[in-house]
Amino acid sequence: MNKGLKIIIGLILIVVPLYLIMPGMALASLGVAAWEFLKGGITLLVILMGLILVVMGIIELRN
Repeated sequence: MNKGLKIIIGLILIVVPLYLIMPGMALASLGVAAWEFLKGGITLLVILMGLILVVMGIIELRN
């Protein structure tokens, strides 16, 4: 993958899930406990993937 592309995709994967779980957004109104658990797990997974891509992009920029 391109160096800049990794950083951009990583930032998108960090920002979009955080935006969707904010109060008043589409995913914030679902109150079932199982959905909350799943929503939290997916959100954390996507954020971690984003962080990994950002770090990989920064490492490639340094080389």
